[in-house]
Amino acid sequence: MMRFFVWVLWIVAASSEAGQSALEAFKHHDYTTAFRGYAQHAKEGNVTAQNALSYLYFQGLGTKQSNEQGLYWLRKAAASNSTRAQYDLGMFYLKGTHVAQNYHEALHWLQRASDAGNADAQYNAALMYYRGDGIDHNVTRAAQLLEQAAQQGHQGAIANIGRIYMQLLDFDRAALWLQKNARHHDKEAYYLLAEIYCEQQKFAQAKIWAQKARESGNTQVETLQKKCRLQEH
Repeated sequence: MMRFFVWVLWIVAASSEAGQSALEAFKHHDYTTAFRGYAQHAKEGNVTAQNALSYLYFQGLGTKQSNEQGLYWLRKAAASNSTRAQYDLGMFYLKGTHVAQNYHEALHWLQRASDAGNADAQYNAALMYYRGDGIDHNVTRAAQLLEQAAQQGHQGAIANIGRIYMQLLDFDRAALWLQKNARHHDKEAYYLLAEIYCEQQKFAQAKIWAQKARESGNTQVETLQKKCRLQEH
């Protein structure tokens, strides 16, 4: 949340003189003055200030530490369609940070942020569906959300989506993403691509990836090579 809070400070500062004063106060560790500035903006309905104020309450900066007030202002921002507030709130409920763990609330807020295009929310909602956190285990839904996040460049989603598609036996999509992983020296992706191309009887391609897997030190690939008789291709 700290990285986002710094971004919030700059946005609020750019919007008004009072925001600039609050930013300067924060930069000089005058948290009491910063708190007053952001509190003013938050009460006027400024969503980014509400996010900032929630952070100050959670951290006890410029005011008495209060999870209750932190959640109040974070909820206000989330209800006003701040996707970052929705994501933070969802993650708090998922992890049990500042609140009692509640998977229903976690998914509710992560899904709202996800629907608005927040890649972090898409990724974490996907993990909830994949693990079955308080909901039915749903690999198909997990794949849909991971795909959305991966298309936005989310590294965690990019690293996992090909493997999820393999579980769904969607080998063409799996190969597409695993090739991206392989280009970034994901050694397991070499083996998985060999496995996919063996399954699809594309033995020439399977042989190439099996060799890469062998050279990377994979100990399983020899069994795959014998099973698919790759030495004959």
